[in-house]
Amino acid sequence: MRDPKRVEQILTSMRNAGPSTLQVISDFDRTLTRFAYNGKRCPTSHNILDNSKLISEDCKAKLKNLLDTYYPIEIDSTRSVEEKLPLMVEWWTKAHELLVQQKIIKDHLALVVRESEAMLRDGYQQFFDHLHQLSVPLLIFSAGIGDVLEEVIRQAGVFHPNVKVFSNYMDFDESGVLQAFKGELIHIYNKREGALLNTEHFKELQSRCNVLLLGDSLGDLNMADGVMDLQNILKIGYLNDKVDERRQSYLNSYDIILEKDETMDVPNAILRYITGQ
Repeated sequence: MRDPKRVEQILTSMRNAGPSTLQVISDFDRTLTRFAYNGKRCPTSHNILDNSKLISEDCKAKLKNLLDTYYPIEIDSTRSVEEKLPLMVEWWTKAHELLVQQKIIKDHLALVVRESEAMLRDGYQQFFDHLHQLSVPLLIFSAGIGDVLEEVIRQAGVFHPNVKVFSNYMDFDESGVLQAFKGELIHIYNKREGALLNTEHFKELQSRCNVLLLGDSLGDLNMADGVMDLQNILKIGYLNDKVDERRQSYLNSYDIILEKDETMDVPNAILRYITGQ
């Protein structure tokens, strides 16, 4: 924490306002899901598909090549957002084009998720269930693949009605074969902007002026842009990778950073405090 006193003030203010004023805005991959397990990296929603038997070996090699090219750019703390932005768009656009060429069948997605090593963070059940019990909206903004990440949440048994996902969704033809991705590309730096098109959700959130934000990249910090009448926001950042070189930039941006923490313990404790549980 850079400023424990300020964090304390925000928490007190949120607690006094009560759960009816709260919304939780979160990234998905490597925020709600684990970064690693037993020393091995866990897959993101893109990786689940990339590593699956639905993808040819040739396509896997091309996707791996894209990852090796663009991931170092994504986590490079010396580059500005403006510099990264066109490159990130280029990455996701190329990856989506490759996936479309694979003629993926919708009915195969559930099995691919079940067979993958994707894992929600320890303590996820309490996190999702607590928010559901108190009817606190959980908005998940992801540059990943919506169909895949929804399946991860569904298979974990926590896809409650208060959960809303804004992500890149596949567009299947009438026989259930992937033909394109729907709508505008949602990437790491426009996650809130992309969701603003869906204004119905924002009407129902008007009275929820306190935000708990969870992310794992500096791009995630903008997810709450557009929240109406924002009173308080507490930003929690998971610092999963390149910890030493990125620590300072995270401390400058997030209120609380969690280094190499594969649990939901801190968000759960904060939620218990805010909601007076």
